[in-house]
Amino acid sequence: MSTSIINAFSKQYGDQVHVAYQRQGTKLRNTVRQRNNVKGAIAVFQKVGKGSASTKARHGKVPVMNVDHTPVECQLYDYYAGDWVDRLDEIKADVDEQKVLTDAGAYALGRKTDEIIIAELDKSTNYALDGTTGLTKAKVLEAMEMLGNADVPDDGQRTAVVGWSQWAELLQIPEFADADFVGDKDLPWKGTQAKNWLGTLWMPHSGLTKSGSVRYCYWYHKTAIGHACGAEVKSEITYHGDRAAWFVNNMMSQGSVLIDPTGVVSLRCLEA
Repeated sequence: MSTSIINAFSKQYGDQVHVAYQRQGTKLRNTVRQRNNVKGAIAVFQKVGKGSASTKARHGKVPVMNVDHTPVECQLYDYYAGDWVDRLDEIKADVDEQKVLTDAGAYALGRKTDEIIIAELDKSTNYALDGTTGLTKAKVLEAMEMLGNADVPDDGQRTAVVGWSQWAELLQIPEFADADFVGDKDLPWKGTQAKNWLGTLWMPHSGLTKSGSVRYCYWYHKTAIGHACGAEVKSEITYHGDRAAWFVNNMMSQGSVLIDPTGVVSLRCLEA
C-alpha cells in the first residue's frame, strides 16, 4: 500500500472530526465571546468601561468621557486526543475503528473546550444567595437582580447553565415549566435540553464543577467570558510500519478567560 494513502484518510476523517466536535462536543463555545484564527500563543480581549454624559458651557469644550480600555489576555494551550488502531484488528472488527476513534477524539476535545470555559466561570465571586439550598425561584430572582443592578445587557445574549439536578428543580417551578406562564412554545417537556426563560437561554450541563455537595451553576452574558482559538479541531491519521498500526490523532489549540466578572453570577446549589 502506498504511503500516500494517509492523505486521503486525513482529509476524510478530518472533515468527520470537526462535524463530530460541533455535534456532540462543546455546548458552551457559542455562548461566549469568541476570537478565531489567533496567531501566536496569547489572544487579547478588550474590556471597555462605561462612559458618562455631562453638560458644557456655551462655546465651551465638549467634555471627554475618557472611557477605560483594559486588555485581558487569554493564553492558548494545545490539546490532543489520539489512539492506535492495529491494522490486523481492522480485519477482525465489524466496525470502522478509525471513525470510532475520530468521533471519540472529537467528543473529548469538545468536553475539553467546555472544561476550560467552566474553569473561568468558576472564578466568579458574584454569589446569588449561597449553596445551602437547591435552585429555587428566590435564588433565580436574586441572580436576575444582580445582573440588572450591574447593568448587564438584557439583549438576548445571556446564558444560564445548570446541572441536571438543578434542571429537575427548575421543572418544579411553575413559572419555568407551566404553559400558563411560558406558553406552549417554550415548554421544557418536549425533549429539548435548552429553553428560553427570562430572556435567557437555560441549559443543563453534566460537566459543571461540584465541590462537596455544592454544584456551581452560572448565569452570564456572552461578552463576560472569552474563548480564543488558534487552531480548530483537526484530525491526522498516520501509518506506523514498526507497529503495523494506524495512529488516529485529533488536536486543537484553544484557551478561555474571564473578561468581566460583573457579567457572571454564580448560583451555588446544594446537591445530594
